[in-house]
Amino acid sequence: MQKYFSHPSGKHIVTWLLQCWDNGTRSLELEGKEAKQLGSLSREGGIDRATGRKTPALSLWRRLLSSMRERYPFSEDVCHPGKWTTMERGIQYLRELAMREMVYYDLDNAQLPTDPDEVQCTQPMWWKFVWSAPLSYINSLTVMDWKVEEAPTVDEVTGQLWQYEESLSSSLVSAVEKLSWKVQ
Repeated sequence: MQKYFSHPSGKHIVTWLLQCWDNGTRSLELEGKEAKQLGSLSREGGIDRATGRKTPALSLWRRLLSSMRERYPFSEDVCHPGKWTTMERGIQYLRELAMREMVYYDLDNAQLPTDPDEVQCTQPMWWKFVWSAPLSYINSLTVMDWKVEEAPTVDEVTGQLWQYEESLSSSLVSAVEKLSWKVQ
């Protein structure tokens, strides 16, 4: 477990948390004693102590989320500056923004999503994403908008972003082919 869930040095804490989700922490139920035996997963004493302290059986995922919230009681404490250069990295960043939101969810509220891809992409999340984009994307991304009460999930936005990227790259390929044909 240490191999799959340890926080690699140099990786942002939210990026690590998303990696833990992707690696399956949600399916690992642990008693407090078992969690304590994992040692330092986060490489931050406050998080690791809180992860091992709880005694009832909980998923490692819930332990990590609640420990993060305990260590960083305010969302501003978990600033996640980001600039991305490829759509793949941009989508990763959007998922990390969703993860940051999840840290501050009420974990006992069954109506809130437990999957970062099912988190609603709120306007503040979207604008953080847009302003971290390369200049070549910003103008097109600012046009994408939705009503607050109809905010799409991160997964739905991801689908739209991949479609946008595909149409952008196919337009570029088409333009290059036309230019090549004219040159010949």
